[in-house]
Amino acid sequence: MRVPTLSPPAYRRVTLFALLALTFIVVTGGAVRLTGSGLGCPDWPTCAENRVVAPWEYHAMVEFVNRTITGLVSVAVMLAVLGSLIRRPRRKDLLWLSVGLVAGVIGQIVLGGLTVLFELKPGFVMAHFLLSMVLIANAVVLHHRAGRPAGPTRPAVGPDLLTLGRLEIAAAGLTIFLGTVVTASGPHGGDEEVERLPFLLPDVTRLHGIAVVLFLAVTLVVLWRLRKAGVEREVQRRSEVLLAVLVAQAALGYVQYFTGVPALLVAFHIAGATAVWVAVLRLHLAFRTPVATAGDGSDGTSVGPWTVAASSR
Repeated sequence: MRVPTLSPPAYRRVTLFALLALTFIVVTGGAVRLTGSGLGCPDWPTCAENRVVAPWEYHAMVEFVNRTITGLVSVAVMLAVLGSLIRRPRRKDLLWLSVGLVAGVIGQIVLGGLTVLFELKPGFVMAHFLLSMVLIANAVVLHHRAGRPAGPTRPAVGPDLLTLGRLEIAAAGLTIFLGTVVTASGPHGGDEEVERLPFLLPDVTRLHGIAVVLFLAVTLVVLWRLRKAGVEREVQRRSEVLLAVLVAQAALGYVQYFTGVPALLVAFHIAGATAVWVAVLRLHLAFRTPVATAGDGSDGTSVGPWTVAASSR
């Protein structure tokens, strides 16, 4: 029996599906907390009283649906692994990155179980979200590499921009971390009785806001330097997208704070944080370009955004 194979463009679509699934589960996980359904299924891995399927009750069904979606995400990342095995030509970097997704999802399932068993203690909830960001970073890198030829890369920007890019990633990470501290100190803990961090919400919100301003300042400097250096238009466009998403996210954050942190706006803010994280990673990845002049093991084909001429071999 002939073993099925995947072309590089087809495998890249598989990695995009995995990335979208991982971003979707972040939003649905936020919905569980914002609806107060974090302990809707108080047991793990069952829902309650040795029942796998949740009883017909609002909070239980919200949590159960989120667990079901986790199962679908598991399928998506397993498809990424299987796809890397039947992709032709096969590449070790794509295989290991896809395996990293599976390991991360397993870690999320275990951490999610511990979060429920420890009754939504803030540290577990924060770790659950931050691990999601690590998983999304893995998926973004996998999708990016699946769209470029194999082989080494070279900087597409100068050393100063490479340094600024790393600073931008660090600023984004700090902003997201402090955002989880704000959330863990605020009113939406997933259940009315759960423990919250012992910080005043205005104080931690102020720190989060300072991190946002720092992130925004670095982003503006990066965009200015990209334009001044005359870097490829695609790289500038990614920087502009990041700036637009970041400004919208910051504005939403201020609106939600001054309107009493309504659950719906918090949900949009969670989705926005994920979008900002993806945007800053995509920009940083564009700072390097492939060196190889031969195709991805194929003869004169177009792989993702890079087209390789057969006559160059």
